[in-house]
Amino acid sequence: METLTKNYEFKRLYNKGKSAASKYVVVYYIKNNSAVNRLGITVSTKLGGAVQRNRIRRRLKEIYRLNEPALRKGYNIVLVARHGSRGAKWKDLESSVLYLFRKLGLNQRNDFNAGSAVAPEQKML
Repeated sequence: METLTKNYEFKRLYNKGKSAASKYVVVYYIKNNSAVNRLGITVSTKLGGAVQRNRIRRRLKEIYRLNEPALRKGYNIVLVARHGSRGAKWKDLESSVLYLFRKLGLNQRNDFNAGSAVAPEQKML
């Protein structure tokens, strides 16, 4: 998984990209002329301290990782956490992100269940 790191990349996406929003997250995307997707995650300091922000960031990254095989390639994607994501259950957060991916047409097939609806910490070993 490649990541977006430069400020100008995020700004370009916010200004020229397409977006969709839910209670938990906003998804921005734009074509990037490469064969891979690049992911950026933004969590504002308004959402809490470093521990809370990093937890939200880890959860969004894992949701993306689990569902990456079902996404079209060649896009820069930014996930912006909203206030609702702070106390959201894994299932709610995942279904929200997947709904936005479908709404924006980022999925490549109709059966968008490549990932798991169970939180990683809840899976049986």
